[in-house]
Amino acid sequence: MAIRVIGAASLTRDLGRWRQDEPGGTAADSGRRSSRPAYVALAESVRLLIHDGRAPLGVALPSERDLATSLNVSRTTVTSAYALLREHGYLISRQGSRSTVALPPTVVHDGTKPARSLLAMMAQPELPTIDMTYAAMSAPVEMMEAYTTALQGLPTYLSTHGMDPVGMLMLREALARRFTERGLPTEPDQILVTLGAQHGLRLLLNVLTAPAERVLIDHPSYPNAIEAIRDVGARPVPVPLRPDGWDLDGIRSAARQTAASVAYLVPDYHNPTGLLLPAEGRAELAAIARETRMTVIVDESMVDLHLTDHEIMPPVASFARGSEIVTIGSASKSFWGGLRVGWVRANQSLITKLLGTRSTMDLGTPVMDQLATVHLLQHADQILTVRREQLRSRKAALLDALAEELPDWRVSPGAGGMSLWAQLPAPVSSALAATAPNHGVLLAAGPRFGVQGAFERFLRLPFTHEEPDIRVAVKSLAAAYASLTPHAAEPLAPLTCY
Repeated sequence: MAIRVIGAASLTRDLGRWRQDEPGGTAADSGRRSSRPAYVALAESVRLLIHDGRAPLGVALPSERDLATSLNVSRTTVTSAYALLREHGYLISRQGSRSTVALPPTVVHDGTKPARSLLAMMAQPELPTIDMTYAAMSAPVEMMEAYTTALQGLPTYLSTHGMDPVGMLMLREALARRFTERGLPTEPDQILVTLGAQHGLRLLLNVLTAPAERVLIDHPSYPNAIEAIRDVGARPVPVPLRPDGWDLDGIRSAARQTAASVAYLVPDYHNPTGLLLPAEGRAELAAIARETRMTVIVDESMVDLHLTDHEIMPPVASFARGSEIVTIGSASKSFWGGLRVGWVRANQSLITKLLGTRSTMDLGTPVMDQLATVHLLQHADQILTVRREQLRSRKAALLDALAEELPDWRVSPGAGGMSLWAQLPAPVSSALAATAPNHGVLLAAGPRFGVQGAFERFLRLPFTHEEPDIRVAVKSLAAAYASLTPHAAEPLAPLTCY
């Protein structure tokens, strides 16, 4: 079977500004040069793509000659970078065939130990590292009680086959009540229980899109959603977010010009910016969907995480007149990432289609997790009040630390969610993510949240760690940034859009 190959142009696009002294970059502008050899910078940037999933395992990298031409570097630079990746287990080469992407055996896959940079592997002993690449909290104290209660209720289901593709009625009733209480009348048969919001999105994309179709996204957006769109063969079409929120005229125009049949948007405490779409914007978004005959998939994963005094917004689907708005949600952000329970709220016709597709992917959500989620939803007010207070405190700690350590960074605090979206004085996000592990912190570079190499001037900073860890992480971040910019950074351009 032929090996899939990443094209040189695609890899070049994903690498973005992979070295600080790239022509047009800030190091060239200010007369500075990166202290890292070019081949190390290139290898480290490819390594980040592998860990981000943008260079999939088993896929072959472009030939040394093609990549050298595309990057406008010497072939020796690419050869040396590939050799370094091969040495540390990120490439596997077989005689007569291309080098394919791999993960070294030493990399732990359970998320408990972050991957170290190539520079750290080459030159330094292992450092204590704080992982800022994810936005998720540890489980609340009630989680053990939830699973204990679920275990007590399990015998009722042991006499059955235990596979229910639509989800147990008790959980669907609880979710339908929550939607109804928020102003969106919902029946249990309008709910499909999934293995998280990402699973629900993938099911919807399988049903609602075809290869090469356009899917509108807010930009920046959730990285795994962008990858899911690409994975079904569709094309993400970015509509930039403004500093104050969504460009609804831009969404309307893009929908008309591209004939997009689907959009994926996060209007409730947007990931990564924390922005909130107001009620009038929600009504307009539903109207745009009707006008353009576009189905809008609204991701409500962050909906419970309001951290300001803003009025709680009604669901976008409450402004719909038909089936133009589909909602996905999850227990993962509200309660715990290890609780893989999500849902789709749609009309019965679409639920039936989703069930037909689901049988080719899985046979249902685990019973224990569903029972635990029912218990958590019954105690949601109590649990979420504590979670929101923790997040407010941690967000304040992050803002204070940034103001002290990195005062020239611009931060959009947002209205909720789990992260800040910071604008850097220079387009060095990928370079910063590459060198940060040497200083004890792991980062998700800004381009992860966009398409076509966007957001080199931005960085997502989650505030889900304990406050002491947040302060240490920012100190480490500042040290990493200082190593890239030993002199004053170039002035910021006017902040007009994301």
